[in-house]
Amino acid sequence: MSAQSNNRVAFRLLGLVVVMGALAWAAVPFYDWFCRVTGYGGTTNVAEAGSDVILDEMVTVRFDANVAKDMPWQFKPMQREMTLRIGETGLAFYEAYNPSDRVVAGTASYNVAPDIAGYYFDKIQCFCFTEQVLQPGERVEMPVSFYVDPELVKDRDAGGIRYITLSYTFYETELPEQQAALAPAVKATVN
Repeated sequence: MSAQSNNRVAFRLLGLVVVMGALAWAAVPFYDWFCRVTGYGGTTNVAEAGSDVILDEMVTVRFDANVAKDMPWQFKPMQREMTLRIGETGLAFYEAYNPSDRVVAGTASYNVAPDIAGYYFDKIQCFCFTEQVLQPGERVEMPVSFYVDPELVKDRDAGGIRYITLSYTFYETELPEQQAALAPAVKATVN
């Protein structure tokens, strides 16, 4: 093989590595966008306000709460389920408690089941939109405001859904810099 041929192969391989890296980098935001647009995987929508249309048909929303294995919090829904009219705005609360002796930050991931219902489940306000930080021994109530889009009843595949489960899992995250700087002082005052 000539040096020119070797260079050509090396550049092609380098180009392949760059393309693969770019595709890997773009996969997460693309998948997130895809899930939000299609409701795939139970991903919900975000709404600016409640629905203008409220139907006489009812839907029951069940609430579920979990924590990742390394998350020290206790986390639970304050109600097991809520029945409302399709299109009606619901307000539910979850409770989080930090029994540890340190400041802990957490972020909640969420989904709905059945998966197709995610396309019609709209959150207006949710604790899952931002990171939550709890001090040692702190207990908080966290609201989620939502509605089920009336378009659900027109969907050939989802039109018969009348039970939806909204599930959250909290994961521990890095403390924001300001909080991390204060954490040793908070721990010292708790002890």
